[in-house]
Amino acid sequence: MNTQISENLKVHFLRLYQMALSDDDFSLAELKMLYKIAEERGVPAKSLDEILLSPVNTRNILPQTIEEKIAYLYDLVLMILSDGRIDINERIALEKYIRLFGFTEENISAIAEYLLEAVRNGKTKNDILHEIQN
Repeated sequence: MNTQISENLKVHFLRLYQMALSDDDFSLAELKMLYKIAEERGVPAKSLDEILLSPVNTRNILPQTIEEKIAYLYDLVLMILSDGRIDINERIALEKYIRLFGFTEENISAIAEYLLEAVRNGKTKNDILHEIQN
């Protein structure tokens, strides 16, 4: 495996994979989205295969900066929307990750709704980060 892939990024891909499985229907669209996100982050398909086949403990490795948290949540929302529908289990999983990433409990549902709507309306990660920081 490429040693330049951080543990944090490996865990991110495992979370994306878990999200794709959360609705009990791992579609071709979700698989393509997973590999597209890997490609956008400079992770070759072979390395992604190795990550998925050799999982690490995801519980203790969390994004630290707000930029990293939003970027990872954005990717999770892309995965949710890739098959054209939002399953209740995907929504629950998204809220679980928002909570895990340290956001305030009373904001979790609103953050999930905002991200789903923003991505559905074509906003990029940078658009969302810009809105949050201003």
